[in-house]
Amino acid sequence: MEKLIVCRCEEIALEDIKKTAQKYDCSAREIKLRTRAGMGYCGGRTCRPVLDKVLEQVTGEKPDDMIPLKVQPPVRPVSLSTLGGK
Repeated sequence: MEKLIVCRCEEIALEDIKKTAQKYDCSAREIKLRTRAGMGYCGGRTCRPVLDKVLEQVTGEKPDDMIPLKVQPPVRPVSLSTLGGK
């Protein structure tokens, strides 16, 4: 269960989150920043619900207790013609 991948984009496992929380005794936001969980290509759209639950179990913080973990959608695709192609 510890090898369960929580954030696929950054390949962060449950074990990584727990070890970071234990080593640094930090908040949910700090764990996100240290591990990059939820900060990959999808911007947390895929892993955010699971990440919030895991961080709540590990740190005891509710997701909106402090500064919220921001969900940012990925950059929109741009066609080559928009970039100056023909």
